[in-house]
Amino acid sequence: MATLPVFCPMRIPEENRNIVLLATVTLLTALVAGVVSIIDPSPPAASEPAYVTEHAAVRTVGAPFAPNVNPRER
Repeated sequence: MATLPVFCPMRIPEENRNIVLLATVTLLTALVAGVVSIIDPSPPAASEPAYVTEHAAVRTVGAPFAPNVNPRER
């Protein structure tokens, strides 16, 4: 009985399986990110820059941070 030639894919050596898995996951996530960025592009940046002085003051709770520049003193 004659056997038909069957495509037998090359087996991946055991020491390379983690790299192949990492590459596959990386390519798939990049593909998903690309499709999402094409479907829903980010909005354009604001035409006017935001200035720090326009923000409201922030209330700090607790003691202010003071770095210990001399470790022998507490």
